[in-house]
Amino acid sequence: MMKSKADEEDYWNSSKFKAFTFDDEDDEFTRLKESKQAVNSIRSLVEEEDDEDDVEKVSWSGEPIGSISWSVRETASREQSFPKINTEPSLPKSNSGYSLSSLFKGKAKAGGFQSFSESLSDSSVRHYAPELRKPKSEYKDYISDWSPEETVQRMQQGKVFSLEKFRSLQDKLLLLDQAVRVHDGNVITAVLIYLKKSLSKEVLFRELESRQTALRHFIHYLTETKEQRLLMELFRALGRTEDMAGTYSSPANIRQTFRIAEKQFFVTALAARAKLKAWLDVDSLFSSRNWLGFSRRKSPLSFHRVVDVLQKNNAPVQVLQQYVGLVDDAELKISLAQKHKCHDIVINTYRDLKDRQLLLGYRGKVGRGSAEERKIDELLSNSQIRWKN
Repeated sequence: MMKSKADEEDYWNSSKFKAFTFDDEDDEFTRLKESKQAVNSIRSLVEEEDDEDDVEKVSWSGEPIGSISWSVRETASREQSFPKINTEPSLPKSNSGYSLSSLFKGKAKAGGFQSFSESLSDSSVRHYAPELRKPKSEYKDYISDWSPEETVQRMQQGKVFSLEKFRSLQDKLLLLDQAVRVHDGNVITAVLIYLKKSLSKEVLFRELESRQTALRHFIHYLTETKEQRLLMELFRALGRTEDMAGTYSSPANIRQTFRIAEKQFFVTALAARAKLKAWLDVDSLFSSRNWLGFSRRKSPLSFHRVVDVLQKNNAPVQVLQQYVGLVDDAELKISLAQKHKCHDIVINTYRDLKDRQLLLGYRGKVGRGSAEERKIDELLSNSQIRWKN
């Protein structure tokens, strides 16, 4: 059925579909262009937001947010917004000072005081005990208010002590008498040194004359410290002329006075004591003690020279034998022993060398039936000795 031209135009105008025209391609291109512009506008908005992050932000006061001054102000404002809690302990006070009962019982809830059990249950109350003063006896380690008995006791115990408080003569003598009473030589010597410094010689000598124990310690102290002049004055004041003379003319005083060398002094003293046959004095010249307290013989001369000095002064074999045995070299020791007929030294040396032939040869040099021959026979028959020949 054929439609009129008017009907066709009316159809196309009223329908949602449009008739085909060559301008449709231009419309599609226009829509794509509009879409691209919309996308570009969204990208520009995003870039603007990113640019906003680079903008410096400031507070209402004009200070940059995040700066040091802004942080300080911000912290101060926050502290002001919270109440400050006082952590310092507070003690109850009154017009007359602190009350011991209030310190231990705590504050009262209604004007009075709490009981001790109530104060323990109250966690808001903190208790503080007052610092009590130490007893006077504990302060005696730091003060010098000690009696002579206490001072001497502290000296014996090795504690701190002071003798300066004993100023009067009576106090000093009481201290000395107490030191003598406890029979402690170190304490007596310490007190005597203090009296020597603080008293005149005349007063000290006079008081020591009636205190023989203290006097003996004082004489020994002066002898050890080689205070010869003061020692002679003491003997003179006491009338002990003989002691003043075995002191002034003693070998030690002569050596110190004339500055004699040690070896020269030793040879002279050795010869003098040997000439007087004072063999105990000779032995004392060699006595020495090591750091462990053991006694040993020590000489500034070699011991073979000591033997020569003693032999020239007619020392007996028993004395010579002691010092021949101290010679270190074995051959020299045997030679000196044979020369001075110190048979025991020779026999013991051959025994130590385990030399049977030398011992048999020396058997013919001792007297027949003598003690030395019997000793050699006992050694030769001893099966426990492993002879080397």
